[in-house]
Amino acid sequence: MEPGNDTQISAFLLLGLSQALELQPLIFGLFLSMYLITVLGNLLIILAVSSDSHLRTPMYFFLSNLSLVDICFTSTTIPKMLWNIQTQSKAITYEGCITQMYFFILFGGWDIFLLTAMAYDRYVAICYPLHYIVIMNPRLCGLLVLVSWITSVLNSLLETLMVLGLRFCSDLEIPHFFCELNQVVQLACSDTFFNNIIMYFSAGLLGGCPFAGILYSYSRIISSIRAIPSAQGKYKAFSTCASHLSVVSLFYGTVLGVYLSSAVFHSSYSSAIASVMYTVVTPMLNPFIYSLRNKDIKGALERFSGREALQGQLH
Repeated sequence: MEPGNDTQISAFLLLGLSQALELQPLIFGLFLSMYLITVLGNLLIILAVSSDSHLRTPMYFFLSNLSLVDICFTSTTIPKMLWNIQTQSKAITYEGCITQMYFFILFGGWDIFLLTAMAYDRYVAICYPLHYIVIMNPRLCGLLVLVSWITSVLNSLLETLMVLGLRFCSDLEIPHFFCELNQVVQLACSDTFFNNIIMYFSAGLLGGCPFAGILYSYSRIISSIRAIPSAQGKYKAFSTCASHLSVVSLFYGTVLGVYLSSAVFHSSYSSAIASVMYTVVTPMLNPFIYSLRNKDIKGALERFSGREALQGQLH
């Protein structure tokens, strides 16, 4: 393959989490289990919210969207990884790599925006409880989801188009289990200055601004909770946002951990292993966090399972 001739590129090689053959069955079983738990858990959340009239509120509207995004987010990477382990192949086509990268950035960005919208919802609910129904009306909720979707699509499209303009050399090995944007850009032979500018600008704007919005929302929430005179009132107010705060802490904590560890250790493999936390573990744990800490979700799941069991007996 001639350096700089991108017309001959047919595939990249995903090196995965480990090249040790004896570890492949263990990795396959572990990731298959986590993927199935993620899909099943988030599907149960979606079914519970959609089937229970008590959960037709903004908070659960955003939660059902978050569960859908988590399923899609995980499905962009894990099935291909499992297929490569099963077939003992490391290859991913050039088109497949670009497609995977596009959807990974898309659903990752949408995930961040939804977490921000949920923080705003909790901010309005606690700081302006009397105006909550008026402010968080169905039109605003739908608009927030739509704007999140459009912004994520445009950002993902821009990042992907910038990669399509790159020329790649003969070294096409990606030390990761999916086509991560930064890893793919580092393989390019052509100048990546503008790619890096766009990449860091997008990370700062679409990652930093929502995070700042979440921090502002919770600073106002904490101030409002501290002003509540009774301990029971404080506990009740805090419990309404405890699940969301746990998910936000888990997501941003693992993302920051991945990039800080990669900056310190300068190891692509350690970065790939650490990224499992926010690409696989966090979407898997989200349903458990919301169902275990939320009486409404637990009640809806019990009513849904009871209704399904009754229908099964009738048939």
